[in-house]
Amino acid sequence: MRRAGLIAALVALALGLASPAAAGAFADWAAVVVAGDWKGSNGGPTEAFDNARRDVSRELQRLGFAPANIRQFSVRPERYRDRPSKSEPRGIYQALGELSGRAAGGCLVYFTSHGAPQGVLVDETVLTPAILARMLDTTCGARPTVVVVSACYSGVFVRPLAQPNRMVLTAARPDRTSFGCGEADRYPYFDDCVLQTTPRASDFVGLASAVRACVAEREVKEGMTPPSEPQVWIGAALRPMLPLYAFPGGVTPTD
Repeated sequence: MRRAGLIAALVALALGLASPAAAGAFADWAAVVVAGDWKGSNGGPTEAFDNARRDVSRELQRLGFAPANIRQFSVRPERYRDRPSKSEPRGIYQALGELSGRAAGGCLVYFTSHGAPQGVLVDETVLTPAILARMLDTTCGARPTVVVVSACYSGVFVRPLAQPNRMVLTAARPDRTSFGCGEADRYPYFDDCVLQTTPRASDFVGLASAVRACVAEREVKEGMTPPSEPQVWIGAALRPMLPLYAFPGGVTPTD
């Protein structure tokens, strides 16, 4: 009996040490951050998407993602010192497979680009929700997965990606545009709000709420209509786990 009790205690201790809170919430997560275009809303060049790609990746490192487990993608990778990979669906899929093979804790996928009712632009290709869903199914599988799509009409991704283990956060409703993709914009509004609010958020649930409020306030301030109305969906299996994946230094809301 004593031996059995000792074994049980050791197992419980091992499980505790392996928990997200004990091991570092995101140390074993894979992340892919994609800038899918380089043209502004009027057709001229913009740095908005690559600025967001670079700075979101930096923020992920601050949250505890290992740099080796983050892969960045750009349409014009040769321009940047951080050496992102070329934005194209096959490369993104291969990176997800490689990273999720060695970082088994969870997955985060972040797109910032132009969008259409059919999907998100990745260079000259529109990546559809159905294709992204298959990519996630075959790489990240059933592990905790957070998908962020910053693009016009990005709400089209919510229903096809909805799984119990996933959270989906998008910059707009399926029938609405988002804003801030002009040639002179530093970031799209949605990405700017992600970067502003992440340091104050306690976890992804708090981040989603804060980003939606931030976007609404910015759009009112700038007189942008109709409002983009960012969307959020959290699977039933993932929701109770998200507090375990706490952001460092975040503020937990009080009633």
